[in-house]
Amino acid sequence: MSYEEKQVYITAVGAFLPGAPIGNDEMEDYLGYIGGKPSRTKSRILRENGIKTRHYAIDRHQNTMYRNSEMAAIAVHNAIGNSAASLKDIDFLSTATTHGDVIIPGFSSMVQAEAKLPPMEIASLHGVCGSGIAAIQSAFLQVKAGGKTNAVACASEFPSRIFKSSRYESQRIWQERETLPFDTDFLRFMLSDGAGAFLLQDKPAPSGLSLRIEWIEIKSYAGQYDTCMYAGANKAEGGQIGKSWLDYTSYQEAADDGAINMKQDIRLVNEMPKLGVNDFFKLVDEGKVAASDIDWMACHYSSHFFRSEVFRLLELGGAPIPEEKWFTNLYAKGNTGSASIFIMLEELLNGDRLKENEKILCMVPESGRFLTTFMYLTVVRGSSEEAAGSKKEQDGVSKMLRDPEAPALTFDKENSLQEWLVRQLVQIWIDFENQLNRVPIIDKLNRGRFTLTDYKMLLFNLRQQVIDGSQWIARAASNISIDRIELRSAFISHASDEHKDYQILERNYLAIGGSKEDIQSGVKNIGSEALSAYMFQRASRENPFDLLGAMWIIEGLGCRMARHWGELIRDQLMLPEEEVSFLLYHSESDVNHFERLEKGIQSDFLTEEIARNVVKTAKVTARLYILQLEELDNY
Repeated sequence: MSYEEKQVYITAVGAFLPGAPIGNDEMEDYLGYIGGKPSRTKSRILRENGIKTRHYAIDRHQNTMYRNSEMAAIAVHNAIGNSAASLKDIDFLSTATTHGDVIIPGFSSMVQAEAKLPPMEIASLHGVCGSGIAAIQSAFLQVKAGGKTNAVACASEFPSRIFKSSRYESQRIWQERETLPFDTDFLRFMLSDGAGAFLLQDKPAPSGLSLRIEWIEIKSYAGQYDTCMYAGANKAEGGQIGKSWLDYTSYQEAADDGAINMKQDIRLVNEMPKLGVNDFFKLVDEGKVAASDIDWMACHYSSHFFRSEVFRLLELGGAPIPEEKWFTNLYAKGNTGSASIFIMLEELLNGDRLKENEKILCMVPESGRFLTTFMYLTVVRGSSEEAAGSKKEQDGVSKMLRDPEAPALTFDKENSLQEWLVRQLVQIWIDFENQLNRVPIIDKLNRGRFTLTDYKMLLFNLRQQVIDGSQWIARAASNISIDRIELRSAFISHASDEHKDYQILERNYLAIGGSKEDIQSGVKNIGSEALSAYMFQRASRENPFDLLGAMWIIEGLGCRMARHWGELIRDQLMLPEEEVSFLLYHSESDVNHFERLEKGIQSDFLTEEIARNVVKTAKVTARLYILQLEELDNY
């Protein structure tokens, strides 16, 4: 059977780095002080790797804030959100990670479910740094062969939870020595969390820049080298891998012996630069690349320590690549393993650094059992005919689609619990707004394609939930104990403000041609049913302080989105302001409601448990609100 090979392009990229950047002095505040003492080797390791900040998906209490599959799904959504494709268009998914959330099933299955992708072919690539390139190659070959047209490759890493101090303190090997072996402690200060994703298609993006994949080369040397980076066993005296963690009589025995710990054989790791440079010279000899043609060298090196050695070896080999052509974000974004090349290229492509026809050589070595990977890219621009129509639309979208920004919250910056809570709420909002803009009805509004029928449908579907809003707030107030009278009063005032809001919405609906009988006899869509049921369930509990998280989302929509949406609808449909007054009104009234939310956050009733419940309720509310908009007219 013959087929015509396709050109393959990376047309959209996305990345996700959890939480705020964490400086070197803060690392053990998150990972924990083993035995209550700071690491004796930390300063040496950080001095050599050169990393200044990184990101963790755990908090200062070592609680998981994002699953690994969740970070990957966010990166996938961010990539697709930067393209003209939608989730339903994706027909292939390949993923890479070192440690998934579960042993079985494969990581791709978990990411597909988390990202809510349609049925499709998937591939899970397991390994260390090089598995990211393997995932890209898997998607590349699918599109190249003509079998798939919208393939997603992604990688995500979550090593911080493996490095928690509590893991080591419970092991006999630490209890007997009260110190970690250097090969274990080393990686605690090398690796960090993050995710990235690419959309691969057989045509460049109609506007902007894409990256044409010229070739990908992967070569393993496992037969020539001993294992260097590993977990699940210990090494015997001769350097060979010993008994697997699965061969111990119990999981606890494997843990006590340190078999489950991730380790790096420092004696072998210095072989990696030599191997990578040797394979680069082989590519030069084969005519696949010339050093003088390279405009960008996107090299994943795990530590600044190796950078000068790579430069030295290239110089000795007669093929130096000037330092100004090298690109890395290791020092600011950390060593994210298989996700590193995604996060690097995301910054390059989305950061307005690239120019048409430039060449990018990506080099990702892996020390697991010694693997080299290379990918050669050309920067291309979409065809002028395709770009003309798309650029006009994209220019319009860019004016209407604002960068996500959380509503401002006032809090006591000297109070660490308030600071933590607000930081979590801000991240939830950023994720929520990104997802909102991908909901079909909002995407249509942002693209300037909104119709009067869309507006009627939106008002009709919102009306039922708006009626319930004041009711669940009132129920919550009735369940707040009298010793919290100030918060109870705030809830009652809030309910009083909102109990007639639905009437403004109905007037807008009638003004644009809707029927009073229709809207007053309407029922909730399935998303509204889920949102309403959740709100009433939470409001029916004693002292439902966690509903501050729900208010953050719902009142945040009023403060941040209502006027923006109202003005877009007004301008696109050429309506007078009184016909979009529901949205415009909420942008003003919800500012006052936010002041009550701030009083709740600043109240002395706030405890760590309540703060965590507020965060969870905010997450659930955000997801259910999006579901309500995704399920318009689905009753």
